[in-house]
Amino acid sequence: MARAREARPARIRVPASTSNLGAGFDCLGLALDFYLEASYTPGPGDLQLERAGTLKGLSGPDLLLEAFRDAMAQRGLPATGVVRATSEIPIGRGLGSSASATVAGLALGAAAAAEELDRPDALAVATRREGHPDNAAPALMGGLVGVVQGPSGKFVAFRLPLSPDVAFAWAAPAAQVGTAQARTALPETVPHSVATRALSRNAALVQGLASADPDLIRSGFRDELHVPYRLPLIPGGVEAMRAAEDAGAWAVTISGSGSGLIAACQPGLAEAVALAMGGSFRETAGAPGVIARPVRCDPHGVQILPP
Repeated sequence: MARAREARPARIRVPASTSNLGAGFDCLGLALDFYLEASYTPGPGDLQLERAGTLKGLSGPDLLLEAFRDAMAQRGLPATGVVRATSEIPIGRGLGSSASATVAGLALGAAAAAEELDRPDALAVATRREGHPDNAAPALMGGLVGVVQGPSGKFVAFRLPLSPDVAFAWAAPAAQVGTAQARTALPETVPHSVATRALSRNAALVQGLASADPDLIRSGFRDELHVPYRLPLIPGGVEAMRAAEDAGAWAVTISGSGSGLIAACQPGLAEAVALAMGGSFRETAGAPGVIARPVRCDPHGVQILPP
């Protein structure tokens, strides 16, 4: 008689992600070095969840736990024992925290079953569950990633070149911007001319990031599809953008749907640009809780770690 499969202890790490990058609206994402770590210890009884870091105190359904349960059920394994999760990814600040949590649950389930994570399949599942392939893809793959919906309706992700001579700085005020709120702010339609300019700017953005061309990056960070409508939702956003440019940033745009901002600059200036944005947010928004730091591209995406 064949022995029933058993789950094993597992541990994974998932990066944050920023999406859009200006004209790359809903089709570009970049993995960043904020991380969520989760572990699973098999055991008897109902599945328990222990949360720490930015996950502590969250209410409502837990995206990581739901994805983990489904991943285990798909493999015919009981979801019993303890899941422990801790994250340094700020919530509601445009760093794809929901996508990272969903990817974490899927990866943890695969690791608990001693299986390799099927990343294309995980992208499809994460998109169905969470709705943001431009965040899920870099969380899964690392690096700068493009996402396109193919003729069959399936999303396909692909790595894009990113020059090591492009550095990034990120900052956010205390205020959070929810995805639903950010989507509601967008118009239902835009003129054909606006869409045409968006296409040309997206092409410039991809080439600018590949070649570290400041002028192309400036063109690519310009946007008429989402930034003008979401920027008013970010307290002190306009002033922080100006401060980043005054500190030497090539260009600044909204990180994801906000409230964070991300700036591109030459290496060596990222810390100064982050400090300038953070200082501006503190002066104009006036509330504690501002976060500002240089950020690096995570090249790996989700990783299975020794348990």
